[in-house]
Amino acid sequence: MRTGIVMAARPGLEHLAARAEELGFSSFWVYDTPMVHGDPFVALALCARSTSRIRLGIGVTSPALRSAPAAAAALGSLNALAPGRVICGVGTGNTARRTLGMRPTKTVELESFTAALQDLTAGRETDHREGDRTSRVCFLHTGGHVNTEDPVEFVVAAFGPKVAAVAGRLNTGMISFALHAPAAWSALVQARRAAAQATDNADNADNADNADNGGTAGNAGNSEKTQSYLISSLYLLADGEDRYGDAVKDAMGHIAVSALILAVENPAFRAALPPEESAAVDRLLRLRGTTATDPGRHHTLYRNYLGRLSTEDRDLVVPSLVDKFGLVGTRDEIGQKIDALEKAGVDELVIQPVADPEAEMTALARLTAPSGLPPRSSRI
Repeated sequence: MRTGIVMAARPGLEHLAARAEELGFSSFWVYDTPMVHGDPFVALALCARSTSRIRLGIGVTSPALRSAPAAAAALGSLNALAPGRVICGVGTGNTARRTLGMRPTKTVELESFTAALQDLTAGRETDHREGDRTSRVCFLHTGGHVNTEDPVEFVVAAFGPKVAAVAGRLNTGMISFALHAPAAWSALVQARRAAAQATDNADNADNADNADNGGTAGNAGNSEKTQSYLISSLYLLADGEDRYGDAVKDAMGHIAVSALILAVENPAFRAALPPEESAAVDRLLRLRGTTATDPGRHHTLYRNYLGRLSTEDRDLVVPSLVDKFGLVGTRDEIGQKIDALEKAGVDELVIQPVADPEAEMTALARLTAPSGLPPRSSRI
């Protein structure tokens, strides 16, 4: 399995991207959360200038943040700086919308937005809609402005079968945040494959009809290999180290707290939590000085979102959250977890270092082979 790095967009990030490339990581990602982090395209443009091989990813943008033409222009410009090294993740904007006090967009909007980006970044025309008006748009100048020759890799943020089916229909990969259950990944892969096969069958039928009328029959290409990415955290326990100690919480607590925030925003998700996690949600609200029904809760709820855990937030990270949302354990335990995820369909593990990014990247590189995780017998 390959490994990558994800960070919050900010000035100066480019030296960490260069270091990640030196250490042999496969990809370097930044989040797209405007009211919390910096601009991802600005950050990755600087990273493009300081690297030559590592792939650069947006994890993830949303139709609620930019129009398709504006996002495509940003992607095409980045692709001109880093030809063929750009990955664009697209989601409904679960966090990016909620930090504005808004709800995520719908799956149908995610699908149409991603399809438009695929067309535009490849130099094709697509529909652009504003209200009740629709027009056909495409890049009018490419050379020296944007790169439409080298492909941009697209992945959709999938947590359930509906979005996995979008990935199948559009022939994109998938990316998920802290989804550590192999069974859940297997279900996503199966849903994606079923939708891809259905799309291939429909396109083959259409192409056959075209051939009967003088056209050329062919396959839509949805069976091409796509990639699946898991954004997570990893902590290797020293002999006798407390699995639920402060060092572990500092390494993965940002992901655990993000799950508690999701529970505030999504009552159905909270209803499924065990008592100790539900109690942690209540403690989070008290610490932030807000409530689950406060219309202005986003002003405090997302404070330091996905940043290094504060001392006062450590008590929020109860043991069950460590078990669910961190790859924490001995060498053998982590190896077994990664094996299971790889068999379930995960191609790349993307880690966010938060306490001391450069030191953590160096340590992670020592745990993994430069070209990816070695066979389990020699792994970690």
